Amino acid sequence: MKGIIKWVLNHLPRPLIQRLAGWMLPVIGLFYRGRKFACPLCGKKFRKLLPYGYVTSRKNALCPHCLSLERHRLLWLYLQRETDLLTTLPHLLHIAPEVCLMRHLKPHYRHNKAHYTTADLESPLADLHFDIQQIPIQEEQFDVVICNHLMEHVEDDLQAMRELHRILRPGGWGVLLSPVDLNRAETFEDDSITDPAERTRIFGQYDHRRLYGNDFADRLRQAGFEVEDLNYAARLTAEERTRFALPEDHIYVIHK
Repeated sequence: MKGIIKWVLNHLPRPLIQRLAGWMLPVIGLFYRGRKFACPLCGKKFRKLLPYGYVTSRKNALCPHCLSLERHRLLWLYLQRETDLLTTLPHLLHIAPEVCLMRHLKPHYRHNKAHYTTADLESPLADLHFDIQQIPIQEEQFDVVICNHLMEHVEDDLQAMRELHRILRPGGWGVLLSPVDLNRAETFEDDSITDPAERTRIFGQYDHRRLYGNDFADRLRQAGFEVEDLNYAARLTAEERTRFALPEDHIYVIHK
């Protein structure tokens, strides 16, 4: 299974993967039922989770039922426990929408669909399609923005961050997640590296343009945001971190 998933990630177009995964993996998940791991998004329990990764496959990463990854489970726990997003109906822009999150957010907004907008460059799952570096939306239209694992793909990430700042209302907030090497002081970028295999080796994926370091929060501040850099998993119990298979990733909460 590890080899199959790695091949799919590196050879099939992302829109096709999104369509296939929605019906294939839940069927596979029937064979993974157990009690050792639990997914806080779908509530299902498994003896183990699926491996996932473009370069090195991570054990117990992908939920076989709802397709959540470690970062999605960590984010969901944060949204549930630390925000009012799931008890109110703020105007929410969800960029690069993940299926596992949409399955909860769409029903939450079912009586006020206009307050939940999904957007992506090409995903067939999204309501709107645009380049995040030039968002075709008037300023100060949204109360909340969720944008995960996108900035590392963008040519001019600072411009994209400024666009998110522009469309947020005063007092608005959001959550941004990106792969960050916490052992690296500064972000590394090198557009002269064009070989896909070499880019995958260095940046983690062939389509990543940079590897963020501990200056990621400072880059968000350059765009005008106030930023909370949260090691949220460390606030949870060791039992929860193991049972939910959570990462050591930080959550970056932005405020305007």
